[in-house]
Amino acid sequence: MDFRLWDGASPALQDECGIPTADGAVVVPEVVLVPCVGFSPQGWRLGYGGGYFDRYLAAHPEVTAIGVSWSIGQLQENVINPQPHDRPLIAVITESNIWSE
Repeated sequence: MDFRLWDGASPALQDECGIPTADGAVVVPEVVLVPCVGFSPQGWRLGYGGGYFDRYLAAHPEVTAIGVSWSIGQLQENVINPQPHDRPLIAVITESNIWSE
């Protein structure tokens, strides 16, 4: 997964998954919004199963990760068993609250 500079124009390329993408330089953002199916009070997240964000965040520990989820996705403490490469989120934004540890 890469993030690219975007000039606001309609994307001219498609990535390997057929998704329209900008052709700007690859950049490392300071902050990324990370989609969550679920999240724990400790900041661990359940994603959508591809591992894209998990691998990206493990490779870029300097990036601040903020989760985006529905409030119903908040799980009980210790439900998620993080893997060695996982990093906790600093916050999760839901439709009704902003959670942070």
